[in-house]
Amino acid sequence: MKPKYSIYKNFFYAIDGVKVLSKESSFKIEIMAFVLAFITLFFLQYPIWAKIFMFCSLFIPLVAEAFNTAIEKSVDLTQTEYHILAKHAKDIAAFGVLLSIIITVLIWLGFILYFLYI
Repeated sequence: MKPKYSIYKNFFYAIDGVKVLSKESSFKIEIMAFVLAFITLFFLQYPIWAKIFMFCSLFIPLVAEAFNTAIEKSVDLTQTEYHILAKHAKDIAAFGVLLSIIITVLIWLGFILYFLYI
């Protein structure tokens, strides 16, 4: 029998996930970058719509890092010894994080250049 859905329990599962992520050094670095970029938003003289869009883009690498960590933990659980496919899975997940950071930087650069030259 399928267990009943509980938004209450799911919320605490998500909190447990944040606790796991908070122990990852990459996530800590990304949180520091998030905070610095967030503070920077207060000093930019951009319209509110641009600031909101830039703020939302800061979550892209955090989401990618969450998926990356989930993949790494799953591979570690299922693979006790070295396997090339396990390495490929981890490398591809790490590449996803790199792409997410590049996308976020390009979004910010796009806004900076746009408001610099209009």
